[in-house]
Amino acid sequence: MTLRSTGPGRTTSVPGVDPSGVDLSTRLGNLELPNPVLTASGCAAAGRELHHFVPVDTLGAVVTKSIMLAPRSGRATPRMVETASGMLNSIGLQGPGIDHFLAHDLPWLRARGARAVVSIAGGSIEEYAELARRLRGAGTLAAVEVNISCPNVEDRGQVFACNRAAAAAVLHAVRRATDPGTPVLAKLSPDVTDLVDIAEGCVEAGADGLSMINTTLGLAIDPVTMRPALAGVTGGLSGPAIRPIAMRCVWQVHRALPDVPILGMGGLRTGLDVLEMVLAGASAVSVGTAVFHDPSAPTRILAELRTALAERGIERLTDVVGHAHRPPDEVEPVESDHGNGWC
Repeated sequence: MTLRSTGPGRTTSVPGVDPSGVDLSTRLGNLELPNPVLTASGCAAAGRELHHFVPVDTLGAVVTKSIMLAPRSGRATPRMVETASGMLNSIGLQGPGIDHFLAHDLPWLRARGARAVVSIAGGSIEEYAELARRLRGAGTLAAVEVNISCPNVEDRGQVFACNRAAAAAVLHAVRRATDPGTPVLAKLSPDVTDLVDIAEGCVEAGADGLSMINTTLGLAIDPVTMRPALAGVTGGLSGPAIRPIAMRCVWQVHRALPDVPILGMGGLRTGLDVLEMVLAGASAVSVGTAVFHDPSAPTRILAELRTALAERGIERLTDVVGHAHRPPDEVEPVESDHGNGWC
């Protein structure tokens, strides 16, 4: 039984619902998903390895590793290092390029019934546009995720996602080159002064939704060599350490742009983590670093989310997207029997 607060010191009993009856379907723009759990770009490649543990067609979608026009070897090793609550990576967008992806990876995903959200990355606006054109000719995609947290070679190595005008220019070019029926998601970086401003620029330029957040910049020193642990010195921090940052970013952007769908990510490990991000404003989530130590994490997290919603008497996931933004006098906070606290 679940307890619902009706005021200070007063509660009423609210029956939970049958977990099997919970509707986990959701939407990102015009993209309909059977459930809200996707992979995170870069953490499951194109799904082949993960498929041994989690059938890719059972996921909301597979978000591929960011694809570039040409093959790329990535940065020098070492390029990954564990931290106390996550990991740093400096992979450098290693990949086989768009030709290999279209010939091998995309057909593999389609053959297994997976919904493919293809992440793209480029060093110039034209590269992004060309990638979008190539994907348009490849047939139906679930969505295109535009990774704008890449070096902008047209602006002396700056990052597109750190400048409203640059971010908007990329999204405008990709939106024009992408099939009108395919949602375009802008992947945002937390390492900016005004995230809402960047988000607004991307939406005005044609983004149908937002993926947030990318990793945040970090550094680790090896006490043995007394040098940076990564060959590239700095790297992207992911894992549980960044979850509060991701939650803050999703909260801020949803509050400013409540009608724009958000694909939330950053340190999600459990169903309750996902519920928290949905309450902050995410319509769906990507699970990334967790799969490195638990390849079955997406399936486990989805089951935990279903149970968490059922315990709270929630029949549809979409009913609680952004729920935490509602004024206190308009909601009845729900307390779980299991001591999970107020949500």
